[in-house]
Amino acid sequence: MSEIMMSQREGTVFLIASFVLLGAAAAVGFGQTSSTTTRAVMVALLVMIGILQLRGPNERSSRWQIHLYLGVQGALVGILMFLIPGWTMFPVLYCVLSFQAILYLSPNPGVIWIIVYVLVTAASFAIRIRWTEGPIAIVLYGAINAFFGAYAYALRRANAARRESQALLTELQEAHRQLQDYALRAEELAVVEERNRLAREMHDTIGHRLTVASVQLEGAQRLCPSDPQQAASMIGTVRQQVREALTELRATVATLRTPIEADLQLRSSLKRLISRFEEATGLTVHRVLPEEMTNLPHAHRLALIRTAQEALTNVQKHADASQVWLVLSIRNNTITLLISDDGKGLRLGGKPAGYGLQGLRERASQLQGELHLEPRQGGGSQLSLRLPLPVEGVTSSGRPSEAPQPHLPVPGGRQESADA
Repeated sequence: MSEIMMSQREGTVFLIASFVLLGAAAAVGFGQTSSTTTRAVMVALLVMIGILQLRGPNERSSRWQIHLYLGVQGALVGILMFLIPGWTMFPVLYCVLSFQAILYLSPNPGVIWIIVYVLVTAASFAIRIRWTEGPIAIVLYGAINAFFGAYAYALRRANAARRESQALLTELQEAHRQLQDYALRAEELAVVEERNRLAREMHDTIGHRLTVASVQLEGAQRLCPSDPQQAASMIGTVRQQVREALTELRATVATLRTPIEADLQLRSSLKRLISRFEEATGLTVHRVLPEEMTNLPHAHRLALIRTAQEALTNVQKHADASQVWLVLSIRNNTITLLISDDGKGLRLGGKPAGYGLQGLRERASQLQGELHLEPRQGGGSQLSLRLPLPVEGVTSSGRPSEAPQPHLPVPGGRQESADA
């Protein structure tokens, strides 16, 4: 058997309850007999029952082992009832066995064992006391054992439902993770396909211009001895074609050199950056990302991505950190990105500003935002970027026509220039 019928806590409570019943049965039995021999036999039988209870069936026991256990325990309890007749506590010990019979076997074999225990109890009452006590014992102990069997059946079904729910939860979590991976891959494939389209377009446009320029140069070369003026005109045309080709080439190359994260959704971009950082450093980034993201202009999205890139790169190079946190939040028409670590922190009076952080600060200022680098409470440093969300009626540059300029202090300590 591989199913877990009882948790460790439930098993401990059950074992304590069974030993309490054994103690009560011993106390009542001592009071109902004065024979030293009978008492010695009773104690020996109770000790055997207790040992078997400690080594009772579990989820790994086979069915024949469970049946053997129930049979031996039932025989020991029956001997006790015939040894000391009367209304003792010994028949109550069958309640423990009835509970185990239903819990570890299917209901049908368990019910058969309950019937056997009730009939043995009734027989001991009818033989050792008087026959009229037999039917009373059947009704009374039949109800008690049936109650414990029903409780065991309910516990068995509850545990089965709990296992099924846990299995479904695990499957759902795995399915959710796979869907997230598939979504990210689909976005990446779409971006790669767009890059390929740009490459084909570059080949068609720039390649065409260069081909025309090559033909013009060949013609100019032939005309140079006979018609220098016409040759000079053709060379001028070639120069214009080459300039236009260079302009198109720079624009296309700039697009192709942009990291793939810049074309993904912001949430997907940050998750991709974090995944690469974790693979490169072995550190775990504790991230908090909103489930729903607002559509941001390209400039805002690129500023947030560049800030996350620079912050994670600085952590990898300089922080000597063991933990990293990245939090993205949207509140009061402001989007905030906070990256912090528990590393060495900022060194006051150290080397001058790095160009990466200077560029980030300039980018934030262009978008009416703020960038701050400061010590983190508890050690380390934190970099925060706050950008006002675009309002209705943006300008052609993508900036809000009336963008607020909030100044929200970053918790954690004295603010310093982002150039540090």
